[in-house]
Amino acid sequence: MRKLLTIEGMSCGHCMMHVKSALEDVAGVTSAAVDLLKKSAMIEGDNLNDAVLKAAVAEAGYKVSAILGSH
Repeated sequence: MRKLLTIEGMSCGHCMMHVKSALEDVAGVTSAAVDLLKKSAMIEGDNLNDAVLKAAVAEAGYKVSAILGSH
């Protein structure tokens, strides 16, 4: 399963790494690639829950404004 998250609030490399780390800590996530310029993250894994992904990003101090997913 893959999901593309649009993330608000990232402004530097540190922000990007903070979001990447938060997403990689979510159960089921096998990889997280965060793009600072596109303000997005591509997540891969199994049984990915949108609410849990949003909560992880929010806890890191950022906001998910959209999630596009495919199985």
